[in-house]
Amino acid sequence: MNQVGLVGRITRDPVLRPLTESRLQTSFVLAINRNFRNSQGNVDADFVLCIAWGRLAERIVQYCGKGSLIGINGRLQSRSYTNKENSKVYTTEVVVDDVRFYALKSRSEQGDKNQEVEKHFVLPEKNEALPVP
Repeated sequence: MNQVGLVGRITRDPVLRPLTESRLQTSFVLAINRNFRNSQGNVDADFVLCIAWGRLAERIVQYCGKGSLIGINGRLQSRSYTNKENSKVYTTEVVVDDVRFYALKSRSEQGDKNQEVEKHFVLPEKNEALPVP
């Protein structure tokens, strides 16, 4: 079984890349705090490369900016490519299948446009029970 679930903050504004007329892609890095402190008393973070395709990529780019807290479900994918120096590079990334928006931040280039989205995006209070479908 190849399944990943992560919650973290986006490190920079995601950008939508049209690969063909019908294929869209975005990639972003998710910063995830570790559950413990290091020897200096600081919380370390892991930085995970994530890729989303199609309508999901459009939604992530539309609603999320740097610092947005999101949850993703997906699968691990490993691949390799040859860089400009003619060296083989291996990378592992999460291919996103599902996303949940927890705390949205405005995209830096959109300014006030996403503030309206944030105004209507409400998280339940800590003690409030979530509705069960």
